[in-house]
Amino acid sequence: MSEATSSTQVEALLRRSNRLGADPRNTNYAGGNTSAKTTATDPVTGGDVDLLYVKGSGGDLGTLTEAGLAVLRLDRLRALTGVYPGIEREDEMVAAFDFCLHGKGGAAPSIDTAMHGLVEQAHVDHLHPDAGIAFATAADGPELTRRCFGERVVWVPWRRPGFQLGLDIADVQKNNPQAIGVILGGHGITAWGATSDECEANALDIIATAQRYLDDHGRPDPFGAVVVEPLSPADRTLLAARIAPAIRGLVSTDHAQVGHFTDSAGVLDFLARERLHELAAKGTSCPDHFLRTKVRPLVLDLPPTTPIDQLLARLKELHDAYRADYRAYYERYADADSPPMRGADPAIVLVPGVGMFSFGADKQTARVAGEFYVNAINVIRGAESVSTYEPIEEREKFRIEYWALEEAKLKRRPKPKPLATRVAFVTGGGSGIGKATVLRLHAEGACVVVADRDADAAKQVAAELGETALAVTVDVTDENAIAEAFRTTILAFGGVDLVVNNAGLSVSKPLLETTEEEWDRQHDVMAKGSFLVSREAARIMIEQAIGGDLVYIASKNAVFAGPNNVAYGAAKADQAHQVRLLAAELGEHGIRVNGINPDGVVRGSGIFAGGWGAQRAAVYGVEEEELGAFYAKRTLLKREVLPEHVAAAVFAVCAGDLSLTTGLHVPVDAGVAAAFLR
Repeated sequence: MSEATSSTQVEALLRRSNRLGADPRNTNYAGGNTSAKTTATDPVTGGDVDLLYVKGSGGDLGTLTEAGLAVLRLDRLRALTGVYPGIEREDEMVAAFDFCLHGKGGAAPSIDTAMHGLVEQAHVDHLHPDAGIAFATAADGPELTRRCFGERVVWVPWRRPGFQLGLDIADVQKNNPQAIGVILGGHGITAWGATSDECEANALDIIATAQRYLDDHGRPDPFGAVVVEPLSPADRTLLAARIAPAIRGLVSTDHAQVGHFTDSAGVLDFLARERLHELAAKGTSCPDHFLRTKVRPLVLDLPPTTPIDQLLARLKELHDAYRADYRAYYERYADADSPPMRGADPAIVLVPGVGMFSFGADKQTARVAGEFYVNAINVIRGAESVSTYEPIEEREKFRIEYWALEEAKLKRRPKPKPLATRVAFVTGGGSGIGKATVLRLHAEGACVVVADRDADAAKQVAAELGETALAVTVDVTDENAIAEAFRTTILAFGGVDLVVNNAGLSVSKPLLETTEEEWDRQHDVMAKGSFLVSREAARIMIEQAIGGDLVYIASKNAVFAGPNNVAYGAAKADQAHQVRLLAAELGEHGIRVNGINPDGVVRGSGIFAGGWGAQRAAVYGVEEEELGAFYAKRTLLKREVLPEHVAAAVFAVCAGDLSLTTGLHVPVDAGVAAAFLR
């Protein structure tokens, strides 16, 4: 086969993978794998070599590229059957895959590589569709499979993914030439075909046929009667935002977590039903599900109309019980070779009448955990509609969750960035110092909220950063708008950890020319605005009970008496003293409060561009375009201060190295002796 033909096969594999992965009815995020066998020219011998291209470990079908494929020599992979030591030592075969790689081998081979390589058909798809897993987790799954598919699809009993499962599926395919695929007990489906198109068609046929069977034969109320009516959308939002910080604090007992909230119709229906607690306690089944959702969720057992203090107290009790139960689960099955317990907090918290809170080490992980539990709800609904939901036994779940191979995969992940798991809220984040701060905190791993009165500017900044950034429109002089902005933040990320009071404006005038309106406006935005934002942020941080940071972008003018600057300087002095006052008050809650005192930030500054630059240039008798250079010349370091320098100082005071520092003001002015702190 020519190199061009081999390349065509790989391109077809990638297109097929992307199509399958783009539809959540076919498989979940990063779940499943696809493969193609092809022939290429061996650059060493010049002869033909049979190769297997298969999705590598940790990849996602919907976004798969050629770099995400593992490439193995098929003859060497199949030769491993001759040295296979048996089921008790099958994990050793994963390391053996490295000796089968072709060239540099591409991505790391996954545990499912044997399934793809040992099946004779040229193309194989292994997927986790909800309809397929409903069959796979039904108590009478084998009989349902026979009734639904006849001999076209064969039942394979549960076996942990690995080399033996690959041998089992290869035997089924060999001995059942009429079959287009299998239902894998407790797991998912695998389909095959002679061509890429045929394989995809067979996979989609299995999924569609299973779904039609569920639709045609399923009971309409597998979860039982409605016992808790969902709150109205507005009331759900208010209550979810009110309790989310406390929940996030609880589930961050072992490791800090980012949150995600879901109140989709399917979730609310499950939470409304009388069998909620019974079915949720059975846990999820598909390995991809419970690796991300834990073996079972935490479920609140009070109606949403319960007073808030009672809801929060009960959540605390249930969390304590969940941790004790999870530790007991670990201790029941762990042995001397088991990895250490990774954390006993839930990843999924279900609140009837309100919705689902999901958590993870970053925003994507938190969102995906929620998506996986939605998959699990769909699976339970399907299985219960035609049978009884019967997931794999708990011991098998533990073997997957604390599998040495899974532990190795976790250890291959990149080291978290310094601000990973932190949620930062930056006022005035649409331009100047605020924008530079947003970009720096995001680059260091934080989820960022771009809060600005200019909605378009905020949206433009957030759009550059993806799902880990959120734009909110807020006037910091309006306490209701501030509360709404924080509610939006909480529903997006679970809470808030780091608030930067940066919103500001200025007018440069002598005392006798400064109007009352100008004085009030500057104090409203900077002094009052910082107070209102900090008050709301502190309430949330105290409820989270995991500490936090308040950072004030004050000014050199907070401590330096310059000419024609009474309103701005006084407002900045107010902010500067708020830093000291709040540091003294909030320290007992682990909340640190620090200030940054910039000066002469001309380039990229919204304040300077809005007229302040021209006014200050007139005060000093220089051209406005020369103002930055003028400020630089009067400093000790003779350097111009840029927004990025201020952002760097914000990062420095909140990134961890100064974890015991509060009440500090950091000058970022290139050295102005008159503004030295005393």
